[in-house]
Amino acid sequence: MPELRREPINGRWIIIKNEKPKGPVDFDIETKSFTENNACPFCEGNEGMTPPEVHACRDEGEANMPGWDLRVIPNKYPALSGEGELDKTGIGVFDMMNGIGSHEVIIETPDHSRELSQLSENEFEKVIQTYRDRSLKLRDDSRFRYIMIFKNQGKTAGASLSHAHTQLIALPMIPKNVNEELKGALTYYEYKERCIFCDMANQELRQKERLIVENKNYVAFCPFASRFAFETWIIPKKHFAAFDYIPLDMVGDLAKILKDILQRINKLFKGASYNFIIHTSPIEKRIREEYHWHIEMMPKLTKVAGFEWGSGFYVNPTPPELAAKYLREVKN
Repeated sequence: MPELRREPINGRWIIIKNEKPKGPVDFDIETKSFTENNACPFCEGNEGMTPPEVHACRDEGEANMPGWDLRVIPNKYPALSGEGELDKTGIGVFDMMNGIGSHEVIIETPDHSRELSQLSENEFEKVIQTYRDRSLKLRDDSRFRYIMIFKNQGKTAGASLSHAHTQLIALPMIPKNVNEELKGALTYYEYKERCIFCDMANQELRQKERLIVENKNYVAFCPFASRFAFETWIIPKKHFAAFDYIPLDMVGDLAKILKDILQRINKLFKGASYNFIIHTSPIEKRIREEYHWHIEMMPKLTKVAGFEWGSGFYVNPTPPELAAKYLREVKN
């Protein structure tokens, strides 16, 4: 019989299919190929095809020239623009403001053929460090209230180019999904005087049913009420509200565990697209003791259809306990 599980932060209900659950071989992996031009704008040597870089890791060479290991550029077709003021207005019940924000692209490697999971640990650390540095930089802009870092790997996950990259968007408001998560975390904290994310991580470490891997500073597991098959969360063991305030000595362990999870997913689902999002606290002076930053990763194995959109329910064909078992057993 299917099982209904309540997600403890947002309170949403998830349908978990226990009868004939799907394993890795039961999914039809949709791999849409990219229509590649002869010249990829993210490749080394094509720096003139992108807006001027705002940050780069390079041992030699000039800005916007070859010789880099990683580049950060403004998105050529940004969702939001960094110029101007918010200018909040309204017409009756309808609220509006200018589309102010910042939209950056972190080009993870100059090599077109390499994915994030294929980078060395040192290269991967540079990527994580850049996520952190750019977040801290954008915090200084008083117009911004939230910074979202996300990766779309593969065309079915929303990527427009195959060259390995991550996106960062600074927003002038706190997104609705984030607000719901913040409210759920605060409700739990006010009732129990503890962080719900800390409690979740500690319970997964004790039970080990949904645990995939851990290291000194982080734990990776399939959450109890996973919305999607093989959904994976990475949570720091030490409590931090904001991703960009983590100490530098924790960056290496994050690079290791994220690389590990990406490799495991790729071995189970060769060529599958995925998304991951860094969930962090808003930009504000106070520190939210109730909140705990984390990474949520979703392989694109199923599609959200009419029932999900209409009801707000998600249907997961693979119990997280089984998904974690498959991921644990992958040999890296």
